[in-house]
This record gives sequence, structure tokens and C-alpha cells, in this order.
Amino acid sequence: MSSLPRDDVERQVGMVRMIFFAVILCVVAGLAWIRLAPSDPADWHVDPKVTADQDLAGGVRRRLPGAPGTFERLHAIILETPRTEVLAGTPGEGRVTYVTRSLWMGFPDYTTVQQSGDQLELWARLRFGQSDTGVNKARVEGWLAALAGTGGEG
Repeated sequence: MSSLPRDDVERQVGMVRMIFFAVILCVVAGLAWIRLAPSDPADWHVDPKVTADQDLAGGVRRRLPGAPGTFERLHAIILETPRTEVLAGTPGEGRVTYVTRSLWMGFPDYTTVQQSGDQLELWARLRFGQSDTGVNKARVEGWLAALAGTGGEG
């Protein structure tokens, strides 16, 4: 029965360890990029262009009546959402873009709310990946339900 010389076995074990740590380093670097990647308002603080309610693979678009004060109430509701902050804009400017990060991985989702005449337009979308598995839809529906509870829709 033949066996590998001890030096060859140690060399193979060393290679496996090196490959393992290289993979771990790549995963950690990828996760760091997701969490620390800059969010350029020029890319994300854009007109939602909502013409109708839409459920998309990577987000949702919604239109709702935007009576006076509705934007401000919705803004307050959105800012109560954990891990959510303003990227750009104010309700007074007529457009705000928010970044909401997932709890564990820190994936950023962007939501832009814009006053368009007597309507509010919302566009919630993911940054990384192809599908958000309904996270943006659930978040927006929660916001709109809270808004309806304050007498804010219509």
C-alpha cells in the first residue's frame, strides 16, 4: 500500500487552508462592500416616475392621494423604521430618498417619495441582487397602513 510522503500531505493541507482563508477573505470583503458602499444621491435620489401601482421583482411603485400634510406624516412614519435614514431631500423640497438597511447583512434598499401635484409617488427598490423577496412591498404597505391610521391617505 503506497502512501504520500509526509511533506506532500503537509503541503496539501497547507494549500487547503490557504484556499479556505482566501474564500473567507473574499466573503468578508464582499459583505464589507455591501455595508460600506457609498450611496450617491445622483444615482438614487431620482424621479420615481410612478404612473400606476406596480409590484416589481426588486421593489414596488405606489401612487396615493397627497393632500396637504400627508408627505410630512409619511416622512415621520418612515423615519420611525429601524435602520432607515434620509439619503437626500426633504418633504419641503417635494422629494425625499431614504436608505433602509437589512438587519443582518446590511443590504441597502432605497425608497424615494415625491410630491407630484396632488399625488404622492413612492418607489422602493433594492440595490444588490435581482429580487427582494417582497421586503420592499411589505415595508411600503406597512407605512401606508400606518399613514391610513393617522388619517393621512386622502
